[in-house]
Amino acid sequence: MGDYTPTPADKFAFGMWTIGHPGRDPFGDATRPPIDPVDYVRGLADIGAWGVSFHDDDLMTFGAPESQRRAELDRFKKALSDTGIVCSMATTNLFWHPMFKDGAFTSNDRNVRRLAIQKSMRNLDVAAELGAPTYVFWGGREGVESAASKTPADALDRYREALDFLASYVVDQGYSIRFAIEPKPNEPRGDTFLPTVGHALAFIETLDHADMVGLNPEVAHETMAGLSFYQGVAQTLWQGKLFHIDLNDQKIGRYDQDLRFGSEGIKDDFMVVRLLENSGYDGPKHFDARPYRNENGDGIWDFARGCMRTYLIFREKAKEFDANPKVKQALADAGVPELAIPTVGPYSRATADELLAEKFDPETLASRGYRNEQLDQLVIDTILGA
Repeated sequence: MGDYTPTPADKFAFGMWTIGHPGRDPFGDATRPPIDPVDYVRGLADIGAWGVSFHDDDLMTFGAPESQRRAELDRFKKALSDTGIVCSMATTNLFWHPMFKDGAFTSNDRNVRRLAIQKSMRNLDVAAELGAPTYVFWGGREGVESAASKTPADALDRYREALDFLASYVVDQGYSIRFAIEPKPNEPRGDTFLPTVGHALAFIETLDHADMVGLNPEVAHETMAGLSFYQGVAQTLWQGKLFHIDLNDQKIGRYDQDLRFGSEGIKDDFMVVRLLENSGYDGPKHFDARPYRNENGDGIWDFARGCMRTYLIFREKAKEFDANPKVKQALADAGVPELAIPTVGPYSRATADELLAEKFDPETLASRGYRNEQLDQLVIDTILGA
């Protein structure tokens, strides 16, 4: 059994809306008091975290005089300096205020769209000041309840226009910031634009600055759609677009739960950790989750420690899995190494003629077994410590 004590080298980060969530839900008010941003940063340092992320309205009072907002930001900056916690990511709150009820970048009201872009620009300035390398765009209100209420092509045009403008602003200001789109299929809107990893990856290819825009996939969001988070992350890595990741957990078929990482989909979570560790991903392991509503006091920090501890357990288990001779043989029996061998190589007339002339025996090919049952049982054995 290894040491599951987190250190800053692990790059574990938490959003200010996670541990600090007051326990409010659609059917009940807050069950615990808010945490002052300075105390939040100090608490993260105490439990071995590395980074913190924020919405603009988490740090600075929306609509307050600029002098007050400046003072609030300076207090936060000092806390970062005092503790060594880094600002790992920033984002804009474009969903809470009632003016965003029809959307932000895709609202039918042009003035709302303009304000949303302005609000994002101003917080990009803050993100740059705090050294955040990544800026996430979660389109929580970018969608519809009534399909007839928006022309989808127009909405996607406006979405693209906003991200193109903001990316150009970052380039013009000389900021070292990349964008990460966070897909989600529904909630709070009935149907959300860019609902899945696949939709977002396709959308990025249409942007003026596609090279500086990637993804921030989240466990709960892909799971809500009945999709494999593991497969979504794998394709995002394959396309070089994993700029950030949100780790939490979710029961299939439920609305967004933001459960403690590793508390539900244990096998999938194990595979995700193994993928991240083996891929060379060196970005934040960001926990976008919330303590149970009936927790308070030390319980909310138990939640945070649990997220990190489970990741570290899975990391150790992944190393055990990959080093196990039985696993290596099972991978060979399943043909896993064979998939890495090119099928035909680059096209040429000679290779095409060679392939056309080759003889295959369908019955022999059909007779092969791939021993997936033994391989999958070894995954379970590893996770359970058998």
